[in-house]
Amino acid sequence: MSKPLGIMLVDDQPERAEMVSRQLRAAGYRLLVQLTSAEGLLQHVDSHRPDIVLIDIESPDRDILDSLSIINRQNPTPVAMFSARGGSDFIGRAVEAGVSAYMAEGMSAERVTPAIEIAMAQFRNFQQLRQSLERTRKQLQERKTIERAKGLLMAKKGLDEEAAHRTLRNIAMNSNSTMLAVAEQIINHLQSQP
Repeated sequence: MSKPLGIMLVDDQPERAEMVSRQLRAAGYRLLVQLTSAEGLLQHVDSHRPDIVLIDIESPDRDILDSLSIINRQNPTPVAMFSARGGSDFIGRAVEAGVSAYMAEGMSAERVTPAIEIAMAQFRNFQQLRQSLERTRKQLQERKTIERAKGLLMAKKGLDEEAAHRTLRNIAMNSNSTMLAVAEQIINHLQSQP
């Protein structure tokens, strides 16, 4: 059986926060910490490691978005934000900062569970896209390195492209190494030659 999700609740209205925290516990979530402001949000996320952060602050500001951006880069965590402050400009900045789900009305007991589910699903999708993009970047960089090594072999050793590729592949196979590692070695070796 999996451990229930750990939640950090940031709500500047104590009565609403208490109602929501009761609802969270009744729904089987673990309330890790309940904050009345976003002050020190980075440190709280770092020390409590919540599965999701729920934020409902009357007037969210740039400081909150800056903190969320840093969290998104350093310790990606799903965030659901509830705010009466709608405007597409603010919502766009919130999403860029890493907010997984944005509800343009305040938090309520009946809306919190669907918001958590939406934020978790959006966060998973975004992380999968991020990982896919990172794999693609890495593959592209590896390909560039191999092409660069082939180009150096062609220029310095007078090989055609096919022979340069075959040389890289053979060295990799014979040395039980990857083509990338061989390409990097060849680049370092041939660039140091006059």
